[in-house]
Amino acid sequence: MSTKRQYTRPYVGVKGDGTRVVFRLATTPTEDMFRNVYNGVIGPFHTTRGANYMAQYGRSNPHLQTVRDAERAAVRETAKAAGEA
Repeated sequence: MSTKRQYTRPYVGVKGDGTRVVFRLATTPTEDMFRNVYNGVIGPFHTTRGANYMAQYGRSNPHLQTVRDAERAAVRETAKAAGEA
């Protein structure tokens, strides 16, 4: 008996007022799924850490244009925080 596990990937939803919300989804989001909830969706991200970083610091930030930028910056920030501890 084998059951296939569905993995979820983190995404960032951008609401009409600009707030960003991290959510997880097993499928690729479509316009029909989130038309009434978000104005846009960013992702998929490789890690929740990258999605959270994009949600918190991504608005109007020229250094965070892509998912890869957010993932890289989140790793750098974590390493920096670990070095200060």
